[in-house]
Amino acid sequence: MIVLENVEQTATLAQIIGEVAQPSDNLVLTGDLGAGKTTLTKGIAKGLGIDQMIKSPTYTIIREYEAGRLPLYHMDVYRVEHGASELGLDEYFEGDGLSVIEWGNLLAEALPVDYLELVLEKDPQVDHRRVVTLTPFGKQGEQFKQRILEKWTNHE
Repeated sequence: MIVLENVEQTATLAQIIGEVAQPSDNLVLTGDLGAGKTTLTKGIAKGLGIDQMIKSPTYTIIREYEAGRLPLYHMDVYRVEHGASELGLDEYFEGDGLSVIEWGNLLAEALPVDYLELVLEKDPQVDHRRVVTLTPFGKQGEQFKQRILEKWTNHE
């Protein structure tokens, strides 16, 4: 568990995630509305060296950003109720970039086999504080988690 005391620490963690990401890493972002999932993705893009403006893909489902060290595939599946398996997401999950999937827990059986889930929770006592839990699913997810934690610990 990581406690982020403010927006700056959230941005730092996000940038670290982008810096340590490797091809075909998959990150599922889970959290309430307003917890900071899109903000986190903006920092991840910065860590990947992507300078483009990052917008929530709520209505487009997927936005691709190719201008960084790795491509970023930013997905928001909140509005996908049925047919997730027909979206062809596997091509992204197994591709040469980092897939960041907001509301990925809604994909059920269409989730990638190997991924890291990042749960972002608001602290009810302190407005800008967030509690982050990283849960790996599969070997690559575990390695991704370890790279993030190692760099986070060394930065502090």
